[in-house]
Amino acid sequence: MTDAARTKATIYVAGLENAVNDKILADAFVPFGEIVDVTLPKPELPSSTDPHRGFGYIEFESPADAKEAIDNMDQSEFFGRVIKVAQAKPQKNASEGLGSKTAVWESESYLAKHAVREEDRLGAGEGEQELEGVTDPMQGLEGLDVAGPKPV
Repeated sequence: MTDAARTKATIYVAGLENAVNDKILADAFVPFGEIVDVTLPKPELPSSTDPHRGFGYIEFESPADAKEAIDNMDQSEFFGRVIKVAQAKPQKNASEGLGSKTAVWESESYLAKHAVREEDRLGAGEGEQELEGVTDPMQGLEGLDVAGPKPV
């Protein structure tokens, strides 16, 4: 299965109770189709006592099964909580966007969007040469540093 098809067959489930584990989650969503994988991300802090972060991902065999699960389970009650079920978004590259370790202007996507072409740079240099012949409009006004009317 390609990554695009895999993303369409994966759903995001949020608002899970701590008592929910991957087997319970799989059992709740198996009526909608064949489940390939269930993932409950663990807390990032090692000192956390929570078994998961309150959300999970379920990958179905087909995108139609995933859509069916979203349509039937979104905003339903599960273990005493209302859960949100939606299409999973593709995971972002860790080297781009907020939280990355590199500056935004060093990324390929930024350079592709904002790079100045060589011919534009040359054109800007010619414009500076044309401005050298123009006299400064403020030239000769150095003695007028006192504001107000001239004394009589």
